[in-house]
Amino acid sequence: MANNNEYIELPWTMNSSSGDDEAPKDPRTGGEDFTQQFTENDFEVTPPAQRVQFILGEDVDDGTHVSHPLFSEMGMLVKEGDEIEWKETARWIKFEEDVEEGGNRWSKPHVATLSLHSLFELRRLLVNGSVMLDMEAHNLEVMADLVCDHMVSAGTLPPGVKDKVKDALLRRHRHQHEIAKKSRLPIIRSLADMRNHSSSKKKKSNSKHSRPAQNLPSITEDMVKSPSNQSMARPGSATELSEQQHKGNTHFMRKIPPGAEASNILVGEVDFLERTLSCFVRLSQAVVLGDLTEVPVPTRFVFILLGPPGSQSNFHEIGRAMATLMSDEIFHEVAYRARKRDHLLSGVDEFLDAVTVLPPGEWDPTIRIEPPAAIPSQEVRKRPPELPKEEVDEEEEEARLREENGLSRTGRLFGGLINDIKRKAPWYISDYKDALSMQCVASWIFLYFACLSPIITFGGLLSEATGKHMAAMESLVSGFVCGMGYGFFSGQPLTILGSTGPVLVFESIIYEFCLKMGWEYMTFRFWIGMWVAGICIVLTAIDASALVCYITRFTEENFATLIAFIFIYKAIENVMVIGKNFPVNQGIYDCICTPPLGSYASVIDYAKYNWNYCESYNGTLVGRDCGKPPTENVFLMSVVLCTGTFIISTVLKDFKNALFFPSIVRQYISDFSVLIAIFAMSFFDYSLGVPTQKLEVPNELKPTLSTRGWLIPPFSEKNPWWSPIIAVFPALLGTILIFMDQQITAVIVNRKENKLKKGCGYHLDLFILSILIAICSLMGLPWFVAATVLSINHVNSLKLESECSAPGEKPQFLGVREQRVTHILIFLTIGGSVLLTPLLGHIPMPVLFGVFLYMGVASLKGLQFFDRILIMFMPAKYQPDYMFLRQVPIKRVHLFTIIQLACLIILWLIKSFSNTSILFPLMLVVMIGIRKALDLVFTRRELKILDDIMPEMTKRAAADDLHKLDAEVGLLARIFPWGRGSRGRVVTKPPGLDGGLAGEAVGPGPGLISCTTSNANEKEFEAQSSLLKK
Repeated sequence: MANNNEYIELPWTMNSSSGDDEAPKDPRTGGEDFTQQFTENDFEVTPPAQRVQFILGEDVDDGTHVSHPLFSEMGMLVKEGDEIEWKETARWIKFEEDVEEGGNRWSKPHVATLSLHSLFELRRLLVNGSVMLDMEAHNLEVMADLVCDHMVSAGTLPPGVKDKVKDALLRRHRHQHEIAKKSRLPIIRSLADMRNHSSSKKKKSNSKHSRPAQNLPSITEDMVKSPSNQSMARPGSATELSEQQHKGNTHFMRKIPPGAEASNILVGEVDFLERTLSCFVRLSQAVVLGDLTEVPVPTRFVFILLGPPGSQSNFHEIGRAMATLMSDEIFHEVAYRARKRDHLLSGVDEFLDAVTVLPPGEWDPTIRIEPPAAIPSQEVRKRPPELPKEEVDEEEEEARLREENGLSRTGRLFGGLINDIKRKAPWYISDYKDALSMQCVASWIFLYFACLSPIITFGGLLSEATGKHMAAMESLVSGFVCGMGYGFFSGQPLTILGSTGPVLVFESIIYEFCLKMGWEYMTFRFWIGMWVAGICIVLTAIDASALVCYITRFTEENFATLIAFIFIYKAIENVMVIGKNFPVNQGIYDCICTPPLGSYASVIDYAKYNWNYCESYNGTLVGRDCGKPPTENVFLMSVVLCTGTFIISTVLKDFKNALFFPSIVRQYISDFSVLIAIFAMSFFDYSLGVPTQKLEVPNELKPTLSTRGWLIPPFSEKNPWWSPIIAVFPALLGTILIFMDQQITAVIVNRKENKLKKGCGYHLDLFILSILIAICSLMGLPWFVAATVLSINHVNSLKLESECSAPGEKPQFLGVREQRVTHILIFLTIGGSVLLTPLLGHIPMPVLFGVFLYMGVASLKGLQFFDRILIMFMPAKYQPDYMFLRQVPIKRVHLFTIIQLACLIILWLIKSFSNTSILFPLMLVVMIGIRKALDLVFTRRELKILDDIMPEMTKRAAADDLHKLDAEVGLLARIFPWGRGSRGRVVTKPPGLDGGLAGEAVGPGPGLISCTTSNANEKEFEAQSSLLKK
């Protein structure tokens, strides 16, 4: 290294030119003639990350420096046949794609792996090369002129080779999609065609193995012979092709985000240069530069690297390093905002600080790294590290979120309901507009079949439990009434209403009580329903739904897992019931056809004929099963239909990630997966003709019991006058049942992982549900509440993913299509199912059992509880890289899982026995108490990671701290009376600003809490006071 202020010659440097430092002031030239000599004293000591954060933190005055998504393309100067041209060799959106020279195609997207030497070389070129920012150029020829003139004026480019450099820059650009189209030869050709095309075939063969320009005859001679010296608009030049003539790769354009701009990297070797030339160009406005880019997007950045022969591979690696930097989220924002060369260098240095180096002896650089499933956020690199937040800050944030979601008490009657209506009203019109999608059609049909079968099955069970007072017809009408009302007016229409097991048990207990007392069941049930509706309205008035904040992940995942297991268990159980009713025929059908006596038995094989043909040929049936129809294996067919439906639904649902067909076809197949499975297996059943159990739908719209009507009388001669009064006691239990089922399902639907944007409506949902319960009680219909598994599958069927994703990038989950049309259509179709009886009668019940099995398994995906159960059976080295495994010891994770699993088993046992199943809602309340007791077993940090923090304890702690702080402030004010006055206030200095600790009242040094009479700004006082309270 040179001494004093001599030029620093780093060990990896090569000959290059100097360029301008500041942004150009003359738009005509695009740069200044400025050569900067760097010395050791010029290196800043500020860390690169801070410099980048300062650059990104500056305000952008105009729209020219606002960053856009970038598409980077690298072209290499090569000789194709007799022509010299730029050939596309690689491209980047987020990951790198290279042209496979042997296969003449694009490689799979992969993470770019760079050599550290190429990054240092690139940095040196940016230090010593030309940097031209905000160049005014509207086409490639003007840009080439400005670049060459700048290099000549800087003394880095000899004037004699200026035209040759410009001619090289204006050479034609050939892209991979153009080469691929030309290489598609017909499979069958005549010998004459092969002779006629032999020369072109040789040419294409050479193009597949293109060579650098310097390895062929002199590029100088080719350029001299080219008409470029006489006219720039020569054949094969970039200027010859207008924007209309150049046809970009429109198919690949779908992968590029809207508003994207291009970054072009041009590298090559020429034999008329003795020194390496480099130039980084940022145009003031992005423009389409002819055929420079593969896709028709405007170019904003151009990096040029030309040099003498001998370093082709080195230039290629430097170009890859430049393109990878431009695809980096942080550097490409720096490139947009840079006002001078130092800003670009700061971006490179920050990239080098954040880069990961792999040792050469432990990794093969030729191995392509697959893109990760999820890319970590780069926001930490953009912003300076924040000070660690106090616990109170997090609690205040949670309290704010609860208030936004309506989970905090308002202190006034129906305050939560009014807030829900105000929150949901602006979105009401969009709830209908957002349903204009084929995804909603698929969700509607899927959930229709998913809801129809349990409603009919529940109706059959209800018929047995209530003496046919309510059956399948009443369940269909209730589904129509409740579904339509809830769909139009609810706060969260993604929640699907349905019949539940606890409600069935509750109905059976009330019916048996009425039989024992000799009362009219439907009349007594009417008063229970009215009490339940009235209590729910009272709960809405006092904001009781705010208690939902105590339902944490521990309780909601226990409940969701239990319901999912019940769906799986019931699907298998129903198929086994078919096996009991139609046992497998394990014997061989003993009945054969024998020929008549004296016939031509040797000519005709009578044994192959069945009993119909046997009689036609005068044969005789012999065997013990003759005269009996053969027993068909209905059970085996049912197993095939159930498992087939489940497998087809599961496979096709994941088909959107398959490698076959265009993305839109895969998406439609994934959306309609369950529908395809239902129709495929139904057709399979119909074609074989096996008499499997079919779906039975009532074909007349009338009550099942002929002695009742559609309106229930409130009074009956059989019931005493005080029966409406005592109905309040079973109504209390029914209210707990309905409240817990409804709100737990709503919490699961509204969880933050679903990224819902239109807000929640716990109070509004409970209010609408209370009105629906009153209507159902009046009409003698079953009560419908939120169904957990159906709601989860409804949400899953409406999930949105990013449509435009870079090659190799996994689609990003954007949220859920929040609308109410699918809910309305599902239950509108259920109400009209009576008219679809001829069609629905062909659907086998085992097919619907397969849908149940699919919904149960699909509901388990994404449940942390189920993931932790699976982890218990995995060796440590095979466990997934979940975040909670990094932060909590595995033994503590297993302990938490075992406790949660024990609670699940208890819930299962209580729900399985009819004598105890009525206590199921109360056990959910007990689960909340068990979760509260876990505060004594686990630390607050562990519970925050594995579950959620319960708000009651933290809220009280914050109130106590605030009360204590007020007392301390009052005490200080009495101790220091001279600080009191008309404008007296307490001021504190936050930690780290003056070297002391905030609130450290140990002396007159920094951090002393002082009482002052200064006329400080009110906002400043509020900020300091808030900090003190924290």
